[in-house]
Amino acid sequence: MLRKILTNFISALKGVSQDYTKISIDRAIFYLAVPMIAEMIMESVFSVVDIYFVGQISNEAVSVVGLTESVLFIIFSIAMGIGVAATASVSRFTGEKNPERASKSTLSAIYIAVFASIIISLIGWNYSEEILQLMGADSKVISEGVGFTKIMLVSNLTIVLLFVINGAFRGAGNAAIAFWSLAIGNGINMILDPLLIFGMFGFPELGVEGAAWASAIGRGLGVCFQIYMLMSRSGVIRIKVSELLPDFNSIKNLSKISLGGTGQMLVSSASWIFIYMIIADFGTVNIASWTITLRIMMFAILPAWGIASAAATLVGQNLGAGHPDRAEKAVWRSAYFTTVFMLCLSVICIFSAKYLLSFFTSDLDVIRIGTQAMIWVSSAYVFFGFGMVTTQCFNGAGDTRTPTVLNAITYWLIQVPFAYFLAIYFEFDMIGVYIAIILSSASLAVLSTWVFKKGKWKDHVVSA
Repeated sequence: MLRKILTNFISALKGVSQDYTKISIDRAIFYLAVPMIAEMIMESVFSVVDIYFVGQISNEAVSVVGLTESVLFIIFSIAMGIGVAATASVSRFTGEKNPERASKSTLSAIYIAVFASIIISLIGWNYSEEILQLMGADSKVISEGVGFTKIMLVSNLTIVLLFVINGAFRGAGNAAIAFWSLAIGNGINMILDPLLIFGMFGFPELGVEGAAWASAIGRGLGVCFQIYMLMSRSGVIRIKVSELLPDFNSIKNLSKISLGGTGQMLVSSASWIFIYMIIADFGTVNIASWTITLRIMMFAILPAWGIASAAATLVGQNLGAGHPDRAEKAVWRSAYFTTVFMLCLSVICIFSAKYLLSFFTSDLDVIRIGTQAMIWVSSAYVFFGFGMVTTQCFNGAGDTRTPTVLNAITYWLIQVPFAYFLAIYFEFDMIGVYIAIILSSASLAVLSTWVFKKGKWKDHVVSA
């Protein structure tokens, strides 16, 4: 039995061609979720590795990474929003057995990504210092880390393209390619981080800026691998040089889905920026502890993201193949697996919180505050996971408006107001923030499930 599981696991990472509209749902979830989970872990490793090495410089260096990452949430939101559109359209056309439209949608998503990235780069080049000031950073943090912020914002194209092209590969059921592109990027980042941060083996000592250059170079090489796979391989998605001219009708249709996808991500990520601004009132130590805690938390819940992404692909492909009941069943099975996993994970994180924090820092105050944060937030893991799966099902169907509304309600009517009033007005301090996060996560899980059971997502139409 164990040998069979290991064989299937290796096959999933290699990328076995499957018809996900016909094989058993549990098997389909496994073959899609394994490389998607691995992909999500690879993406999170970028931040974890950076925090590990930057944490050896100073609390100010960790703080600037945390504040910059909170701004990068906006870029991630845009990238994930376009990626959601790519997954929805490519999965639908894959289910319809229409590889030409799937390829066209992928190319259109890339054009949208490049346009958005140029605008972000211009903002980052001119206003990095002002962005850190707006986030509440003090003068010492800004002087030490503004270069890091500028490099990360200007090089955002590598972030955006990784998300968008991987979204297309996931929609086509080629999640293994998405994993390997990030594995390449992470490998390069892990090698370059210590070399560029500390100036080892003749490399320049760049400090915190070295972490930014390592990430940009690593992600850039990952994108090169993606483009190579798009241009040279046979499969559902294949972009030919002769077909590179933009199809403005396809771009227009995909932009509508992208705006909804970006909107839902921006709504949630912007709320996390406000959370950081609230925490900034409690000092640098609290920012540093929350930065490390959040990275560990995001890393821990990545398997839920992977399963939710698998559910989105299955929804899109099965709706395209005319099997709405099978699409619904795939979501319920994915939600079940996610709930069981997240329940076990919350127990592990609660009892190992102090050990996990001590791996990233030796500052006793940071460890103490971060341990408290992890214990509180880990109790919401089940809600996080279930909410991910049910909201991703709407995205897989191409209905990006519904998750946007749900996110607006749970993050801006619950999380942000409760965090402010509990932490600042009622003086619960950091515990008030943790309570607000738990309440919003539970609300999203309940509301998204209620809307999902209504079944209107089954009738959503996706155009190329």
